[in-house]
Amino acid sequence: MADQIPLYPVRSAAAAAAASQRRAAYYSAAGPGPGADRRGRYQLEDESAHLDEMPLMMSEEGFENDESDYHTLPRARLTRRKRGLEWFVCGGWKFLCTSCCDWLINVCQRKKELKARTVWLGCPEKCEEKHPRNSIKNQKYNVFTFIPGGFVLAVTIAREAIDEFRRFQRDKEMNSQLYSKLTVRGKVQVKSSDIQVGDLIIVEKNQRIPSDMVFLRTSEKAGSCFIRTDQLDGETDWKLKVAVSCTQRLPALGDLFSISAYVYAQKPQLDIHSFEGTFTREDSDPPIHESLSIENTLWASTIVASGTVIGVVIYTGKETRSVMNTSNPKNKVGLLDLELNQLTKALFLALVVLSVVMVTLQGFAGPWYRNLFRFLLLFSYIIPISLRVNLDMGKAAYGWMIMKDENIPGTVVRTSTIPEELGRLVYLLTDKTGTLTQNEMVFKRLHLGTVSYGTDTMDEIQSHVFNSYLQVHSQASGHNPSSAPLRRSQSSTPKVKKSVSSRIHEAVKAIALCHNVTPVYEARAGVTGETEFAEADQDFSDENRTYQASSPDEVALVRWTESVGLTLVSRDLASMQLKTPSGQVLTYCILQMFPFTSESKRMGIIVRDESTAEITFYMKGADVAMSTIVQYNDWLEEECGNMAREGLRTLVVAKRTLTEEQYQDFESRYSQAKLSIHDRTLKVAAVVESLEREMELLCLTGVEDQLQADVRPTLEMLRNAGIKIWMLTGDKLETATCIAKSSHLVSRTQDIHIFRPVTNRGEAHLELNAFRRKHDCALVISGDSLEVCLRYYEHELVELACQCPAVVCCRCSPTQKAHIVTLLRQHTRKRTCAIGDGGNDVSMIQAADCGIGIEGKEGKQASLAADFSITQFRHIGRLLMVHGRNSYKRSAALGQFVMHRGLIISTMQAVFSSVFYFASVPLYQGFLMVGYATIYTMFPVFSLVLDQDVKPEMAILYPELYKDLTKGRSLSFKTFLIWVLISIYQGGILMYGALVLFEAEFVHVVAISFTALILTELLMVALTIRTWHWLMVVAEFLSLGCYVASLAFLNEYFGIGRVSFGAFLDVAFITTVTFLWKVSAITVVSCLPLYVLKYLKRKLSPPSYSKLSS
Repeated sequence: MADQIPLYPVRSAAAAAAASQRRAAYYSAAGPGPGADRRGRYQLEDESAHLDEMPLMMSEEGFENDESDYHTLPRARLTRRKRGLEWFVCGGWKFLCTSCCDWLINVCQRKKELKARTVWLGCPEKCEEKHPRNSIKNQKYNVFTFIPGGFVLAVTIAREAIDEFRRFQRDKEMNSQLYSKLTVRGKVQVKSSDIQVGDLIIVEKNQRIPSDMVFLRTSEKAGSCFIRTDQLDGETDWKLKVAVSCTQRLPALGDLFSISAYVYAQKPQLDIHSFEGTFTREDSDPPIHESLSIENTLWASTIVASGTVIGVVIYTGKETRSVMNTSNPKNKVGLLDLELNQLTKALFLALVVLSVVMVTLQGFAGPWYRNLFRFLLLFSYIIPISLRVNLDMGKAAYGWMIMKDENIPGTVVRTSTIPEELGRLVYLLTDKTGTLTQNEMVFKRLHLGTVSYGTDTMDEIQSHVFNSYLQVHSQASGHNPSSAPLRRSQSSTPKVKKSVSSRIHEAVKAIALCHNVTPVYEARAGVTGETEFAEADQDFSDENRTYQASSPDEVALVRWTESVGLTLVSRDLASMQLKTPSGQVLTYCILQMFPFTSESKRMGIIVRDESTAEITFYMKGADVAMSTIVQYNDWLEEECGNMAREGLRTLVVAKRTLTEEQYQDFESRYSQAKLSIHDRTLKVAAVVESLEREMELLCLTGVEDQLQADVRPTLEMLRNAGIKIWMLTGDKLETATCIAKSSHLVSRTQDIHIFRPVTNRGEAHLELNAFRRKHDCALVISGDSLEVCLRYYEHELVELACQCPAVVCCRCSPTQKAHIVTLLRQHTRKRTCAIGDGGNDVSMIQAADCGIGIEGKEGKQASLAADFSITQFRHIGRLLMVHGRNSYKRSAALGQFVMHRGLIISTMQAVFSSVFYFASVPLYQGFLMVGYATIYTMFPVFSLVLDQDVKPEMAILYPELYKDLTKGRSLSFKTFLIWVLISIYQGGILMYGALVLFEAEFVHVVAISFTALILTELLMVALTIRTWHWLMVVAEFLSLGCYVASLAFLNEYFGIGRVSFGAFLDVAFITTVTFLWKVSAITVVSCLPLYVLKYLKRKLSPPSYSKLSS
């Protein structure tokens, strides 16, 4: 199938032949003589330019055709170099400079090649090559970044410098953490940044692992320990790690230096879920070789949760898994800022055109270029210099309002430059664990086929378990008086009840035994037991017992068995103990463990009951995997579907009783399969599958992952707002699908297309075609399949996924999450938002246009790296619907009004110059121009940051209003042109009105036109405002008062020409009725038509929000 996929040939045979003819012509032309040399050189440049334009994807034929180019081009250059001084003068110096620069760039940017390494235990000096320092560097800049920059950028630079200094302090704190390093002379303290590859490092409980290590020894007797990986993969459950058996068996810690051993580790890579290596001890006969896998590793940035561990460092610094999975942060620029930049460029073009037109109309008389520069200066107010200051102040105000909002307490704005982005979002990419869910599992349902138990009937199960174990205990003790009444009461009950009771007994026992959970006890001072059993008994009754496992589902099941009377009290690698409701402790020997894998979708355990010597094989797993293993039944599939629709995570539990002969036969075959070198995994799986036949179906369990508060209504609100939601998680496919359903990310009526695992181009092609035929269904895809599809069909996959109402990506690494965000931004050109709560979400948050972090159980890493930090997922609704809307609408109005303010005064200057024979004379003095942009209009214009078109309650009640924002209609070339036309109309009216009405008092034209201008601006602010705030009224009257005062006290600035010419303002004149009515008349003519148009528009074509509010 892959062969049939069109590759779109880059170059046809005809094109190749034409290129060959051009090359032949070139080489024949490049004969001796300077002319020929010059012509040949230019043709060579054209040819190389043509090569640059060619795509990288070429067929083999294309390479064969162009082979001559790669042999001949250097020769052509060589012949030119031989011309010596002539070549150097004619352009050789350019070539030399370019070559030197290219060489310097290559040297500076050259990336170190990553290689596999052999690490000698405790001997870092034996390392053959230099490895990076084990220090963390999250800083974005260096010292030289802050040297340039003038006064205008001082505030921005200071802000960035403070942020950078804080990052430097945080890094310094991490790099200065002390660790114990094991040497021949004993333990020495060493800083985290001074740890080298090959060092033996001791890490205590609750301490961060400083670098990637291979786990050699632990203080735990079982030879294993738990680590917390929430800052690496986002999952809060603990992971079990196993020490290398060869070093764990050594009698003492110091013996690590008495052996000659080394670790072979694969080259550093991104994948945090896999590792391949070997441990070799050379001084034994024969040498010991031990295979190393992911369970023998301790990755940096994880936390030791139990015991003390000793490891040998294999990767440091930027070669560690956690750093390789973290992308470099980028400086974010909002879409509104980019749009305003485009409009500013258009205004600059208008400035140049207007100046050229003025000089042209002068007839290029005299030194026209001098006049051109004069006009450029006169009309420079077209460029809104104060726009950046106003917008930055507005953004700071929006940030303050967000943080002061009592409805979203604890919200922090960390990036003050992009609040408007919150109002333009189209895609929301969210993490699952800790973001949508609380990562707290609760056991909800037990189904036995004929009977189902929910949370309200768990007490029945408890009584059944109590009675069954009481019966077993009394029979075992052989005490007749107590056992006889029990048998009588049992015989009087119906037969069905008895069978239900025994089935519950078996199901609960299976759930209590089939898992990888370990009970953990906090060490208590002063507790010393006479015997081992007494000490254990004291521990069993301890209230501080906690359960740890690789999955929170497992913990939920074991907690449930404890609640119904069967308690897991201890476990090691060889056995586990259960306590019955009567207090009796049952011991089970663990013979074999088959851990859960994403391929098998099930886990199993073989145990021997110490009291009866009975061997039982228990297994539990996903219904798709277990349905073919268990005996025939007619209820499993239906009930699994029912539970899944309720958003419960289902597990099917089954068992098979083995005889001693059956087990011995299995063990010998299993051991043999584990020792095989070739196809070990397949052989082991085949042996285990021989047991997985006709197993007795015991029960079906349903566990619920508790969602965060108000997740469902929040997701529904976001969907109604036109925001497409993608869930990117590192969790399993089944779990992710379950949460997508329970959170209503995928609606109940919607189909789900689960993308089959693909490994090559052909499979990806077939699966994409199958997906293309589906309509209006949610997509669920795994990280591995996603990687394959993106390699071959990036554009097609993104295009299809964008049409889905919801997308779920599971088993995603941190870098994959960031890559998906980047792809969405590049392909759709829409604004993206990423939200997460763990260290594994940082890359995604930084890659998105807008990053939101949640302070949760997984620490503050995501919260600190984000642009906005919230405490609960539900707060995102108000953050986008209310604050996002207000920030965008306000900034759009503010930006356009500041542009209007510059355009109107430039129009007046143009009219003034036109009337006076295109003279390049300023209409207003410098002080008036400064006052116009500051004290006379600044407060009313800036008060637009308090405006709102819709009340917060209305914006949340009708999230559909948000859809209009994403279309960008508040600030576009259309609205910009409307403001330009308004400015030209008002500027023309003000200037012509002043000249027509005040012909007799021409000396006062400045005061008259400027007064009308200020009044027009204040009225235009009032026209723009949609909801009045008391501060807006204060700003209007304050500005008017400032202007009236300046008229009285700064009258020397209101004359035409210089003050020395005696063009002073007559204070008595401005108090006359004539002055007042004529100024009023000009102002009314400039503003009244706009008020009428606004009224008509609201009546004839009202905006959607006004319909709702009315």
